[in-house]
Amino acid sequence: MVTSRLGFAYPQNVVGIHLNMVGVAPHPANRQNLSAAEQAWLKEMDAWRQEETGYQGIQGTKPQTLAYGLNDSPVGLCAWITEKFRTWSDCGGDLARSYTKDQLLTNVMIYWITQTINSSTRLYYEERHHPWRLGKEEKITVPTGVASFPAELARPPREWAERAYNIRRWTQMPSGGHFAAMEKPQLLVDEIRAFFRELR
Repeated sequence: MVTSRLGFAYPQNVVGIHLNMVGVAPHPANRQNLSAAEQAWLKEMDAWRQEETGYQGIQGTKPQTLAYGLNDSPVGLCAWITEKFRTWSDCGGDLARSYTKDQLLTNVMIYWITQTINSSTRLYYEERHHPWRLGKEEKITVPTGVASFPAELARPPREWAERAYNIRRWTQMPSGGHFAAMEKPQLLVDEIRAFFRELR
């Protein structure tokens, strides 16, 4: 969302933006004549919302309560965080396929030692209460590259993303998920470099 917002609000200051999750949807008025792939993806997202967005409801409405509970329990904090790594990664339910224990524990410990899980939950509250959406005549016009990882949370088809972004490069990645920078760092770096090389 931050990258998309920078591309939208400050197009004169960026040569392009690169995403590994398409975070901005087209305005409802620009969702006419959807392709079969777009319709299938929207159904997939509805099913995902039914099973996987409980955390959004809690973090979007009562982030402080959750944060104090997680800050009080290292086991609870570890469970809250690693469950997302397990579900949102391309690991088939086996975290060891994508991450080392040191990687996971380092991630959890940063939140635990600094007591900053609240800042990660609070952004859901802010998004829910102060959302940013594209207007009917708006689009992110800067050149946009997308690395679409197969286990990412939202994997819209390219034509959906093109309704909201100026897509210049779209790459279906062979593996990886939501935490691509940690799970598949070399794949992501290579793709970002390839995209920006074309904009020199």
